Amino acid sequence: MKETGVNGMHVLILGAAGMIGRKLTERLVRDGALNGGAIERLTLTDVGAPARPTMSAGQAETAASDLSAPGEAEKAIAAKPDVIFHLAAIVSGEAELDFDKGYRINLDGTRFLLEAVRKAGDGYRPKLIFTSSAAVFGAPFPPAIPDDFHLTPLTSYGTQKAMGELLLADYTRRGFVDGVGLRFPTICVRPGAPNKAASGFFSGIIREPLAGHEAVLPVADNVRHTHASPRAAVGFLIHAAGLTREQLGPRINITMPGVSVTVGEQIASLKRIAGEKVAARIRREPDALVARIVSGWPERFDARRAAELGFRAETSFDEIVRIHIEDELQGKIAA
Repeated sequence: MKETGVNGMHVLILGAAGMIGRKLTERLVRDGALNGGAIERLTLTDVGAPARPTMSAGQAETAASDLSAPGEAEKAIAAKPDVIFHLAAIVSGEAELDFDKGYRINLDGTRFLLEAVRKAGDGYRPKLIFTSSAAVFGAPFPPAIPDDFHLTPLTSYGTQKAMGELLLADYTRRGFVDGVGLRFPTICVRPGAPNKAASGFFSGIIREPLAGHEAVLPVADNVRHTHASPRAAVGFLIHAAGLTREQLGPRINITMPGVSVTVGEQIASLKRIAGEKVAARIRREPDALVARIVSGWPERFDARRAAELGFRAETSFDEIVRIHIEDELQGKIAA
């Protein structure tokens, strides 16, 4: 990565059409810079070409690209971007239902990207921020999961992300990339239409009622999970891009902070902020597959290392709900 304050930075976002990718793009376009360095070129790719943003300064370009297809990773990094945000993946529920697709996209795509960077040569060593997941951990758990808890995922998605973490660490150790892996908690409240993530209901039971629609709750009220807002997720990515190798040390995969609450506590936050009528739009409909997947996820984290490195998230679920209302609903709740 170029030194802070040096103009001409080229940023590549892989998976830019996804929710986090779109919000990261909006933030970078608005700021026009990343950690003090002006963005001269912003490249956005996804399996379907993302919308091209308008930049007040610099150049934005988009392309359709599937990293898991032969030659696509080489094309994506041909211009040798200084910073790569690797967000491209299929989500947990889809990876569990389609074994081949999960390994092709989530594992092979990551490996092809790392290999393309390694083979580019000529001293090319970009900053590479990889979005991992709390799903790399598997039960049984201690009361709070530390960064150095062993990786024993209980889903195909978690396994694929754990493999990505190990690859990133080794390619960083060998000097091919300057990597940082971020284990995201569940990002909530996700805007837009539901996706196939097993964790999707955590957002759905807040998003849909606030918009005036019914939401389905597939698990029990006592299910506990850790959340951070999309706004916090973008902050994680941007902050990670500015961390130095000296700050990170050899353990480059970090568990992000978040708010640990039960589903019942989520609903209580919704009631406090939007009222009983809105919360009554939640319909309980048990789903055995979703319950099984979620039961293998950790409930809370000891994210002290992330905090020491300067990562910040919300401190209450009420704050997460209010951020969604502010960012996505322009402050208005459906009656």
